[in-house]
Amino acid sequence: MKIFKHLLLLTIFSLCYYNCKSLPYNNKVKTLEEKPVVIENDSLAYEIIIIEPGFTNFLNNIAQPEGFYSQKYLESRNRTWVITWNERARNPLRFNPSIYENSIDFQPTINYGYDVNYKLFNYFLFAQKKYRMNLGGGFRTNRIN
Repeated sequence: MKIFKHLLLLTIFSLCYYNCKSLPYNNKVKTLEEKPVVIENDSLAYEIIIIEPGFTNFLNNIAQPEGFYSQKYLESRNRTWVITWNERARNPLRFNPSIYENSIDFQPTINYGYDVNYKLFNYFLFAQKKYRMNLGGGFRTNRIN
C-alpha cells in the first residue's frame, strides 16, 4: 500500500512536470512591465512623469473612471494636496525623502485641463493608500497591497 502511494505521487508529479515543461514559451505567464504614467498638457508645456510601481494598475483598475469627478472638484483637491505635498518635500528631515522626492509646481490660476487634474488627483489617492499617509481634506484611505 505504501509503495502504491509513492508510485501514485511520483506519477502525478511527473505528469505535472511534463505538462508544464511542454508548454510553448508564448503560453507561459509573462511578467507585466509597468510603464510610467505621463501627465501632460501640451499647450502649457507641462509634464509630470510618474514612475511608481502599482500606479498604472491603480489608474486602470481601481480609480474612478474619467468623468466621475468634475474638473472643479479635482482642482480643489489637487490644490490642497499639492500644498501639503510641497511642504513635506521641503522638509526631508521630517518626512521620508524617498516618498516626497520632488515638489510639484501647480499654480491655482492655471487651467491644466481635466486629464492633468484627473491623473494628479489619482496619484495623490494612490500615494495616500500605498504609504498610509494623509494629505488632508478628509479622505479616508485604505492601504494598497
